[in-house]
Amino acid sequence: MKNIILVVALLLSMAGLYAEDWNLASDISLTMNQNAYSDNWTGEEKGSISWVFNANCLVEKQLTAKVHNKNTLKLAFGQTHSQMEIDGEKYWAKPDKSTDLIDFESMFRFTLGAFVDPFASFRDETQFLDESDMETKIFNPNVFTETFGVAKVFFKDDDQEFSTRLGGAFKQYFDNNLDESTNDGGVELVGEFRKPFAENVIKYSTILNLYKPIVYSESESLEDQEDEDDWKQVRMDWQHDVDISLTKLINLKLYVQLLYNKMQAEDLQFKETLGLGLNYKLF
Repeated sequence: MKNIILVVALLLSMAGLYAEDWNLASDISLTMNQNAYSDNWTGEEKGSISWVFNANCLVEKQLTAKVHNKNTLKLAFGQTHSQMEIDGEKYWAKPDKSTDLIDFESMFRFTLGAFVDPFASFRDETQFLDESDMETKIFNPNVFTETFGVAKVFFKDDDQEFSTRLGGAFKQYFDNNLDESTNDGGVELVGEFRKPFAENVIKYSTILNLYKPIVYSESESLEDQEDEDDWKQVRMDWQHDVDISLTKLINLKLYVQLLYNKMQAEDLQFKETLGLGLNYKLF
């Protein structure tokens, strides 16, 4: 993981030196909310501080006439600090995570002039802090995905894009809290759409990822169990980003994620964050 972060940093540094050759985009935002009450406050309200940091980075370039490289990096981390009270004494409890994400993907698309383009991609999904066990671990767990297939770009420029890709995917799951890693393979469909509205005041982007596992390293150990076929179900990850620029530095950001993975939960999972805060465009 450290090597991946180093590679990303080098990519961003090199892109900064040759900005005229690379298509660069980076949005960084910080949202905060704070409540405070005096010790003699008669109500039941408690003080709280919550903050969320988000960064979306894009570095892409047509490396040669037939090779296009696209690198995306999503970072998100947030905490909520809550005030507690015991025997009339108020204190601040240990902060809880509200969001935590590191998502890096690099894709090489071979632009051969055909109806579809062959592509190969690598993706790593992890988080900054893993607090699921007694000992907090950094950059854990990790899901590595290698995908090979065909891609179709319907339209694309600096501000908008609509593209899809379909291919065979291989995933490896590494968790330092577990003794063994697992892996599976299947078919993956990804659709990406982004478009500005109201003269770039509103920016909307969405990514839909559908994955159908075909083989699983632990399938034999699940035989004759009630959930033996759960790993075969189609998995969905559908992300939505809405960014509204109120001023040059202040923006309203809405993020919605829909997840379905029967190995993790029986029903559809939902995540939503809404924040008003400072926004800075690095590139």
